[in-house]
Amino acid sequence: MHHGVFIFPTDYSIRIDELARAVEERGFESLFVTEHTHIPTSRRSPFAGGGPLPKEYSHTLDPFIGLTAAAAATKTLKLGTGICLVIEHDPITLAKTIASLDLLSNGRFLFGIGAGWNAEEMENHGTAFKTRFRLLRERILAMKEIWTKDEAQYHGKFTRRCCWAARADTRCSAWWISATAGSRAAATPTRSSPASPI
Repeated sequence: MHHGVFIFPTDYSIRIDELARAVEERGFESLFVTEHTHIPTSRRSPFAGGGPLPKEYSHTLDPFIGLTAAAAATKTLKLGTGICLVIEHDPITLAKTIASLDLLSNGRFLFGIGAGWNAEEMENHGTAFKTRFRLLRERILAMKEIWTKDEAQYHGKFTRRCCWAARADTRCSAWWISATAGSRAAATPTRSSPASPI
């Protein structure tokens, strides 16, 4: 059995590169970090844990920059997002970021994804809470096209892109995770073809 460590990396937590070295030295398999781009000041969405939202939710580092620092400080430690809020990213730039991190870490990146629970946060990114899972699916399918085709195309209801000329090679292991309060959660490692549903 493999064991990993999960952290909300902040400006007041242990430095992510120091933590990654310590985790690897102690024989752990992986290090996972969270993502929240921001927390809106007025929130309608209740915290699933009950009570006020913990302070670290508003102070998290960018997960990809943090994991790049962790990759540079380690040799074998797997590095993952737990979770990446794909619906808050442009699929072209996110595909490139992930491919870059996976390359620089020598294939150690694990892509944990989810649609999120904070309606106000995703609305600030132009995402409607009600259709977030459909948007998530389309963005993942679009990124898989970018990662696997020299001239990628994807046409969806929520993700409308015509063609991309550059290929972003990656070997990252994708984990499909449904992460929202009150929903069924499922995590399955997969390397399915770009056309297959998630």
